[in-house]
Amino acid sequence: MNTSQQIHFSANWKVESIIISVIFSIIFLVGTVGNCLVLAVLIRNGQMNTKTTNLFILNLGLADLCFIVFCVPLQATIYTMDEWVFGPFVCKAVHFIIYLTMYASIFTLAAVSLDRYLAIRYPLRSREMRTPRNALASISLVWALSLFFSSPYLSYYRQMDLDGATLCIPAWNIQHRRAMDVCTFIFGYLIPVLILGITYARTIRYLWTSVDPMQDMSESRKAKRKVTKMIIIVAVLFCICWLPHHLVILCMWFGYFPLNHTTYVLRILSHLVAYTNSCLNPIVYALVSKHFRKGFRKVFGCAFHNRVVNRVHTIQPAQTVSLVEAASSEGSNQSEGSSRGCLWSKSGRKMMTSTFMTFNVT
Repeated sequence: MNTSQQIHFSANWKVESIIISVIFSIIFLVGTVGNCLVLAVLIRNGQMNTKTTNLFILNLGLADLCFIVFCVPLQATIYTMDEWVFGPFVCKAVHFIIYLTMYASIFTLAAVSLDRYLAIRYPLRSREMRTPRNALASISLVWALSLFFSSPYLSYYRQMDLDGATLCIPAWNIQHRRAMDVCTFIFGYLIPVLILGITYARTIRYLWTSVDPMQDMSESRKAKRKVTKMIIIVAVLFCICWLPHHLVILCMWFGYFPLNHTTYVLRILSHLVAYTNSCLNPIVYALVSKHFRKGFRKVFGCAFHNRVVNRVHTIQPAQTVSLVEAASSEGSNQSEGSSRGCLWSKSGRKMMTSTFMTFNVT
C-alpha cells in the first residue's frame, strides 16, 4: 500500500505524520482492550458449548484482535516512515493477514445473519441445525474460505528497492492486480453484503409483521430482537467502514484517480475508516447489550480484586463454583474445578458466595 510518490509526500508531512500516528495508536489501544474484553466475557460466561451466536461473536472478536495486533502497528509505519524496515517476510505477511481477517470478519457476519434468520423464523425446526458443533464447522469453513481468497496476497506484495528506498509495494503486473482487486471486491464485499441484506431484510420483516400476540409478549422474542438489532448494527458498520476502501481501489482502476496529495489523503482516510471498524464492535456490544455491560463490569471487578489481593498479599480461601442460571438457589452445590466469580458488595467487601452470571445471546 505504498508507492514512490507516497515517499515524497510523506517527507513534507511532519504534522500529518504525527496525527496519523496518534489515530493509529488510538485504534490499536481501543481495539486491543475492547476485543480482549469481549473475548474474556464470552469465555468466562461458560456457554461456548451451548450458544451458537456466542461462538460467531467470539470468532469475530478474534479476527478483529488479530488484525489490530498484527496489522495496525505495521500499517502505521507505511504512512509515517520513509522506508519499509521490517523485511520481505513481514511485507508479505502483513498484507495477507489484513485480507485474511477482512474475509473472516465479513464471512462470519454472513454466517451469523443466517443463524439469526433461522433462530427467529424457524425457532423449533432450526434447533437441530443450530448446534455448537455445526457452528464450529461453519467457523472452520469461514477460515478455510478466508485462507483461499487471501492466499494470493502472499505474492501480491514484495519488498523492493525503488529510487534508492526500500519499499513494500505491489509486485504483480497491472492486469493481474486489477483482476485480483475486483475479485476481492466481489467475493470479500459485494456478495457477503448481498447475503446480509437479504437475510436481515427477511428477518426484520418477520419480526415486525408477525401478528401472534403471545409470541410478541414473550421474553425470548424480545431477547432475539435485541440480539438481532445488535448484530445488524455490527454488520452495517462493517459495510460502511470498508466501503470507502473498496471504492478508492475501484476508482484507481476504472475511474479518474491521479497520484497526488489529495488522492493520497483519500487513501489514508479510507484505510483509517476501514481499520476503525475493528475497534467499534466492543463499543456496540456495550451500548446495545446489557449482558455485555454486566460482563465488562465483572471482568473489571475481577481485575481490580486481583490487584488488591496481590498488593496486600492476602490469601483468600479457595472457593469453586459452577455456572448456574440466575434463578438457581444460592445454596446449590458447586462443582469443583470451575472458575470463581468476583462479586463485590456496595461496602467494598468481597461477597463470600459468588456465581457467574449467565450470558444468553440467542
